[in-house]
Amino acid sequence: MSKLGNLGARLYRGEVGYDFVGKRKIWYAVSILITITAIVGLAVRGLNMGIEFEGGAVFNTPKTSASVSKAEESAEKASGHDAIVQKLGDDKLRIQIAGVDINKSDQIKKDLAKDLDVKAEDIDADLVGPSWGEQIANKAWQGLAIFMVLVVIYLAIAFEWRMAIAALIALIHDITITVGVYALVGFEVTPGTVIGLLTILGYSLYDTVVVFDSLKEQSKDITKQTRHTYSELANKSINGTLVRSINTTVVALLPVAGLLFIGGGVLGAGMLNDISLSLFVGLAAGAYSSIFIATPLVADFKEREPQMKALKKRVLAKRAAAAAKGESAEAPEREADEADDVEDDAEDAAPAVVGPRTQPASRNRGRGRPSGKRR
Repeated sequence: MSKLGNLGARLYRGEVGYDFVGKRKIWYAVSILITITAIVGLAVRGLNMGIEFEGGAVFNTPKTSASVSKAEESAEKASGHDAIVQKLGDDKLRIQIAGVDINKSDQIKKDLAKDLDVKAEDIDADLVGPSWGEQIANKAWQGLAIFMVLVVIYLAIAFEWRMAIAALIALIHDITITVGVYALVGFEVTPGTVIGLLTILGYSLYDTVVVFDSLKEQSKDITKQTRHTYSELANKSINGTLVRSINTTVVALLPVAGLLFIGGGVLGAGMLNDISLSLFVGLAAGAYSSIFIATPLVADFKEREPQMKALKKRVLAKRAAAAAKGESAEAPEREADEADDVEDDAEDAAPAVVGPRTQPASRNRGRGRPSGKRR
């Protein structure tokens, strides 16, 4: 077994672990700081909205010897707006101008044809009106709101409302950080960005549900025992699924990193940046929030219940009594766990009964002698 697999098995069995829930105030402080930074970046710099949202024009030129910088300068001069120029295959150019009056597109096309030494009729123009862009933006917000509502309803039914609220807070945390990074970096926001946001919410929700399912299983009949508090079981659930969450996140991040850094950075395929940045940041933020935000929040919510408060008092009182007798506080817990393991092994080792139920023979009877009257 690999070292990582061995570590995962030890984490699952509770032999080793890290107190994620006990140090939750640190994670809350870190998340608040990151979120504030994202909000400030969003307020100061704002989002660089694409023409799909603001309206504008996209001009695709035929093969030309003009450079990207020259085409950008010509487009800004002809339109009076900032332009984004990308070089396509066969020395073709894609010139994107947001916020431009589409009624001036013919004049802009003529000016570009003159400066880039191509024919005006060979330049393809795609025009997007501002009203259409507003409709796209509204539909994006509606889709996001519907997704959030469905998530809360599902989690409230499958688990409980406290877990649903914690998952919702974690999802909002992921969206805020991702959008804030877009504002700070200045990448253009397109429909591909919205698709990326919805995708990373699904990944984040998956990690969260895995931990919640483990916690739900371990906390069944929790008030009937005095070995663990709810927070301790929550921490055990995080540690038990930690390696799985790390493996899932790393495997998902590797191809996304290839799209972002190699496709968008090295090869210059700027269109890949629309979706790859949101996926990269969102996946990392989603893994973080599942471990450090969602489950600790559930523990905070549950520990406020009268039953959980009473359980915590009983657990601490039992440990204090054990400590007063000179016993280790972990000894009763370890012995109980070992007893449970022995009982489970005995149940697994017992042969299955097939057919009529048989009675065990008495130990004092002689070997080979009849056990008594037949029934």
